[in-house]
Amino acid sequence: MLGFTPFKRHPNKFNYIPRYYDPEKEAREQRRAELRGERAEDADREYQPGQYIRTQREARDARRSNEEERGRIRVLKMAAGAVLVLLFIYLLYPKLADVFLRARTAPATETQQVGEEEFNPYAPIRVVPNDYEE
Repeated sequence: MLGFTPFKRHPNKFNYIPRYYDPEKEAREQRRAELRGERAEDADREYQPGQYIRTQREARDARRSNEEERGRIRVLKMAAGAVLVLLFIYLLYPKLADVFLRARTAPATETQQVGEEEFNPYAPIRVVPNDYEE
C-alpha cells in the first residue's frame, strides 16, 4: 500500500495506435462539418450566432424541395400511366375482343355439316324408337 495514492500527478496514458484508416468515415465527417457550417477555411474564424441553425435550415429546405419535386414527377408518371391504360381500354380492347371472338366462332361454322342443325338446348327432345329386339 505504500505506492498507492488516490491523488495522481498525471493521468494514465495509453499507447493506442489505430489499426485501420477509414477514408469513408473521414469524408462523412467532413460532409457533416460542411452541413453544420464548419469548413477548413473557417476553422480560424469566430462563431457567428445562428450560423449552424441557418445552415441546417437551408439544407433542410433544399432537401424538402427536392423531395417535393420527386413527388410531383411520381404523380405525373402515375397520371400518364392511367391515361395510357384508359386509351388502351377505350381504343384497342374492343378491336382485340372482336378479333378473338371471330377467331373462336369462325372454325366452328366451317366444320359444321350441311345436314346437321345447330344445337338448341331449349328445343323439344326427339324420341327415337329402338331398332333392335332382344
